[in-house]
Amino acid sequence: MTAQTPYEMIGGEKAVQGLVDRFYFFMDTLPEASAVRAAHGSSLTSARTKLFKYLSGWLGGPDLYVAEYGHPRLRQRHFPFKIGRQERDEWMLCMTKALQEMPMADALRQDLLSALEQLASHMINQAEVAKEQP
Repeated sequence: MTAQTPYEMIGGEKAVQGLVDRFYFFMDTLPEASAVRAAHGSSLTSARTKLFKYLSGWLGGPDLYVAEYGHPRLRQRHFPFKIGRQERDEWMLCMTKALQEMPMADALRQDLLSALEQLASHMINQAEVAKEQP
């Protein structure tokens, strides 16, 4: 028997769409996610569609993003946006909250969060400025 993919384990297309919907709900409503929300512009429609398509393939389901846009090249595609630790942390806050709402084994949730944190950290393209000591 073939092992299930994370895509299958969380519930397939409907679950991935639900995850993306909750992720962007949190991004749009949490004051502590304001920096990452501002980086997305006035509408989240395009980002929502692209994240759904990306996560579908990333989780082991249909590779919708690659079929439409080609290789993700995530870091390159995110270069136009200023992404520092704050934006990464805010993105992870929204994703963590969204994943916490989904019914799944705790071990799977932790594995996904760990992998997503590595991915989010790879998107950082802004050096942190050291603060002067008083």
